[in-house]
Amino acid sequence: MEWYFVAALLTILTSSQVGILTTLSQSNGGYKYDYATVPFLAEAFKLAVSGLLLWRECQNSSPRRMTTEWKSVRLYPIPSIIYLIHNNVQFATLTYVDTSTYQIMGNLKIVTTGILFRLFLQRKLSYLQWMAIVLLAIGTTTSQVKGCGESSCESLFSAPIQGYMLGILSACLSASAGVYTEFLMKKNNDSFDMDALLSYITNFQVDSHNHKVHADILFGVIFNMARLILDDFTGGFENGPWWQRLLNGYSITTWLVVLNLGSTGLLVSWLMKYADNIVKVYSTSMAMLLTMVLSIYLFNFKPTLQLFLGIIICMMSLHMYFAPPSMLVDLPSTEKSASENLNEVYVERRTDS
Repeated sequence: MEWYFVAALLTILTSSQVGILTTLSQSNGGYKYDYATVPFLAEAFKLAVSGLLLWRECQNSSPRRMTTEWKSVRLYPIPSIIYLIHNNVQFATLTYVDTSTYQIMGNLKIVTTGILFRLFLQRKLSYLQWMAIVLLAIGTTTSQVKGCGESSCESLFSAPIQGYMLGILSACLSASAGVYTEFLMKKNNDSFDMDALLSYITNFQVDSHNHKVHADILFGVIFNMARLILDDFTGGFENGPWWQRLLNGYSITTWLVVLNLGSTGLLVSWLMKYADNIVKVYSTSMAMLLTMVLSIYLFNFKPTLQLFLGIIICMMSLHMYFAPPSMLVDLPSTEKSASENLNEVYVERRTDS
């Protein structure tokens, strides 16, 4: 159980830095580097770490057989394609909206994840848990809305329509990829093919507890590379082939974006070993709140009443979802237990005799 909290905490810390580092890597409202190279390098980083740990495992145990059956292999490119689109949409969205607006629109994935979680994974949630999920979305949104008395309160609706459309698309893609990945990891009935494919394509075992990383990493590298090649052809190789301009415009902050994005992906996979998409949503939501707090020091963001109210609402939602129902609903005991009733009958019979 302790790894559950470690994975969640690390996911919160890394997820909270995505928007901040991406914004800090901009120059005059744009990117000096090709932001399509960042997801590619992040996937390459994840593949390198996975390969290193897989190699370490193979040194300590006998290797597994690899399946090449199409019915198993065909499932894994799908989340990679979704993540490929999402990562690039994420960068494109931040060119139209500021960090706070991006985070607010990202709250939509909280509800969409819950809906897809119910529809595709057939996970039943209680009414209190549904209320907690909606309350979480309300809380995170409240914390990010500026005061209505400020002149800048209209900035939420002042961005171009492209920014809102991309933000909604990013939220839906994130929810879809997460739920589908959990489906692959936990709902696939082909256990032999699943384990073998995970182990030999991109899966690794961190230790004897079998901490799995889903097999879309290698496909992520392939599809991100394909996107770079496609950009070369559509641009007529104006700036040369992609491998020559791969690191053009990169700074220390850009490298931090790459490492943070790759680390977040690995940590989310680690978290999914012990939990599910709802726990991941709560982790990323807590990361949003942490982003707001850090923005106070990095971007001169002034803390508002909405921020404190949002934090309180999110803490209430966290308690509602994970606390046992007996802690949330304290009903008075109106019925006596069966043993008490039997004792009363026994006493009455003795008195009668």
